[in-house]
Amino acid sequence: MNVDILIAGGGISGLAAALASARAGHTVALYEQATRFGEVGAGLQLGPNAVRVLADWGLLDALRACAAFPEQLCVRDARSAAQLGRLRLGTQAVARYGQPYATLHRADLHALLLQAVSAQPGVTLTLDQGVTDWRADDQLVRLDLSGGAEATGRLLLGCDGLWSRVRVPLLGDQLPQPTGHLAYRGMVPLADLPSGLQPGDVTAWLGPRMHAVCYPVRCGDWLNVVVIVQGRLDGDVQNWSHAADPGELRVAMGPVAPALSALLAAVPQWLRWPLFERPPITGPQAHGAGRVALLGDAAHPMRPYLAQGAAMALEDAWTLGRLLARGPQALADPAPLVAQLGALRWRRNAWVQARSRRNGRVFHLQPPLSLGRNLAMALLGERLLDVPRLYGGPPSV
Repeated sequence: MNVDILIAGGGISGLAAALASARAGHTVALYEQATRFGEVGAGLQLGPNAVRVLADWGLLDALRACAAFPEQLCVRDARSAAQLGRLRLGTQAVARYGQPYATLHRADLHALLLQAVSAQPGVTLTLDQGVTDWRADDQLVRLDLSGGAEATGRLLLGCDGLWSRVRVPLLGDQLPQPTGHLAYRGMVPLADLPSGLQPGDVTAWLGPRMHAVCYPVRCGDWLNVVVIVQGRLDGDVQNWSHAADPGELRVAMGPVAPALSALLAAVPQWLRWPLFERPPITGPQAHGAGRVALLGDAAHPMRPYLAQGAAMALEDAWTLGRLLARGPQALADPAPLVAQLGALRWRRNAWVQARSRRNGRVFHLQPPLSLGRNLAMALLGERLLDVPRLYGGPPSV
């Protein structure tokens, strides 16, 4: 089948790219290696920049139907529970940036994108067919699929995540490397939490060599909890779904405040996996060349300490869609379009990568350096926690 745009990967990045491409009037064929659509993991946060993209695509009502909209971000000391800083969200975020700050389950974001893509004409979604290889010439790009079939199109979008198979032939770099951090994720219904432990806000708990974040999802009915500690995990590193023993998590965290300890004890099941990354991007070539473009984690995997991985994938797709909408002739020779995508996106994505890394170092500081961090939060307040350069995006195209 010959279409305008081929997409490798049916996660959030791939569906966002499919929606943006279809809205620009192009035919799309998306290939996903899994046997069914869905998102593993738990919650995610969408700042006003990401919500702005969904609003532009007409998906704000769908977001409101499944997300929570916290009133504030509260930063606490993981050992003492003392409040270190606070950032007002809710109506204040709307007043500052024109869009709210949302928290939701990854599967709910994936589902609303899938529904929007399925309503678009000219989009074909194929499961159980991963992209194993590709090659391009002056006219077309050709895919080899895991089921033995081939597909051709005029532009290939690599949206196949951290372990992208589209990326390696294009950039020729090495496999992702471990960060030395382990993430533990769990969820609990708010109704199952003990009295006094039903937070409706985003709460970050900072401690030595660890931090925890919790926030509401599923319209506020569930609480998503993430704990990140420094350590390594042996075994199948590409399979993130490792069941974790709560006792192991307690040992990895060290002593924490009773309120945080009670909250973590209420989570019925934990999943653990190591965090991997690639070196920060250094130029527009990270987003592809010729007839192949990379979006989301395939181009610029993010550490989770700024909660912007999904948001940057949405911004990438939105930017691509704006470029594609300039005219059908864009795909006759897509190399200039791919180059322009890289020129528009790489600096912002590199900045978010760097800011995420910096946040991780700051979150995990040990005394006495952590005392300086706490003092800075107390003195600067919202000026330290708010990020206008980020939440005011995406940059116009």
